[in-house]
Amino acid sequence: MKALLNIPIAFCRLFYQSVYLALGQIWANKTRSFLTTIGIVIGVASVTAVIAALTGLKAKILTQVETFGTNTIFIAPTRPKTGPLRHASWWTIRFLPEQFDGMLENCPSVGKLCRIGSVGRHTARFGEYSVENVNITGIEPSYHDIENRPVILGRRFSVLDDMQKHQVCLIDPKLQNELRLDRDCIGQTILLGHQTFVIAGVIERRPELNFGQGGEDYYEVFIPFRTVFKIAEPGIWAFAAGKSTETLDEAQAEIRFFLRRTRGIRPNQPDTFRVESLKSALQTFNEIALMVTLVAGGIVGISLLVGGVGIMNIMLVSVSERTREIGLRKAVGAKNSAILTQFLIEAVVLCFLGGLVGVVIGQGLTNAIAKLHPLLEKTSIPAWAIAVAFGFAGSVGIFFGLFPAVKAARLDPIEALRHE
Repeated sequence: MKALLNIPIAFCRLFYQSVYLALGQIWANKTRSFLTTIGIVIGVASVTAVIAALTGLKAKILTQVETFGTNTIFIAPTRPKTGPLRHASWWTIRFLPEQFDGMLENCPSVGKLCRIGSVGRHTARFGEYSVENVNITGIEPSYHDIENRPVILGRRFSVLDDMQKHQVCLIDPKLQNELRLDRDCIGQTILLGHQTFVIAGVIERRPELNFGQGGEDYYEVFIPFRTVFKIAEPGIWAFAAGKSTETLDEAQAEIRFFLRRTRGIRPNQPDTFRVESLKSALQTFNEIALMVTLVAGGIVGISLLVGGVGIMNIMLVSVSERTREIGLRKAVGAKNSAILTQFLIEAVVLCFLGGLVGVVIGQGLTNAIAKLHPLLEKTSIPAWAIAVAFGFAGSVGIFFGLFPAVKAARLDPIEALRHE
């Protein structure tokens, strides 16, 4: 039993001594060691920065997705890629409000539907203050149940508002501030284009991804769907919500079948609309992120390969320089396994130090990336990426350090002592 307990103790002692000797050798040849590990440093810094950027982008997009809900389905007109309507005008392929009538009754997997009418951007005025580029959108009352955007002041739209085309509106907090409206602005009137609207509520502002939203100049006003026709002929699209995540694919198929029938599309003709869910969009994004990671990993692998060759070269030089030392150690009883372990650990320690410097540089790159664009503000290096980086560095050290270590272990002690 005592002999068994001595084995791990002896191994730990050998490991400690090998690490100590390795650090001594690295410190004695600082410049050479640094130049040798440049490939490892670049590889590790690159892979950590790429993973951090993708992780931050994914976190930002998921934050935006949460404002819609996982069951949300987007329905919009689009020109087909083939067929006679591939060059059709927008007026020809536009949605008509009546094309959605009866959808909930004929699509059992669809829980809610909201038609949306967009009339583009107009000027909003209140007294002597005005704001341009205000996006005016007509919505139905079910919008509040589909989108996770609460009304933080006032009330939501009612069915009566929509049916009787009331000139009421919901504004976002940013527009409220720009127009210098009262803190409790419910009941105040603003001018949208040439129409007067009474403010019914203030709706929570959605986190911006800056995909064509105009950044800091983006403002939102919502009015009832039927009221939007008083301003202009709107471009119509729709939100729908599946009854459950499990039946989301069935809901999309039912919507597609229903719209093909109401739009009079023949069986051999392509769709003139698209039906997409957040679930499929996220799957597509994850696939793209995986491909980018794999491509980046391949490029980084080249750096690691170059770094590994450098490690092997410097270890072979080290074995040649320390041949007499190896011979002396063997002469006093050092085993081949001890020699092999010493040089292998030295290679691994060299790679680990390069990996550590690479992670530090990667963190610096990550901080810089986070400041480049609001989309990347959540950029950070996950713990698993650091573990992968050190795992790669350790693997390179073992793989490329094994040959020099074996060569050192197989040296004949007599020939080694004669080496000049």
